[in-house]
Amino acid sequence: MLTATASGGAGGVGFWLIYAVFLIGMMYFIAIRPQQKEKKRMAELLASVAVGDNVLTSSGFYGVVIDMTDDTVIIEFGSNKNCRIPMQKSAIVQVEKPET
Repeated sequence: MLTATASGGAGGVGFWLIYAVFLIGMMYFIAIRPQQKEKKRMAELLASVAVGDNVLTSSGFYGVVIDMTDDTVIIEFGSNKNCRIPMQKSAIVQVEKPET
């Protein structure tokens, strides 16, 4: 009877080990992987920004990129040519290329 109890306990440990690996795998596919894909998509979006592009900022304003540096862009808002605001490049959430 002692061997039956020992083997039953070992089976329980194997079950919990498989269960833990399954939970870690699910966390990877539900939380970590989509976040990495979104981060990669945003990096590609910010790399594609050029002068003259129409952009949407994180605050909800639409504007046109007038000038750029490595991490800063100057955006002109509305039809008023005097409304130019410098902002971080990371504040851009959507880019629309002008039609040629």
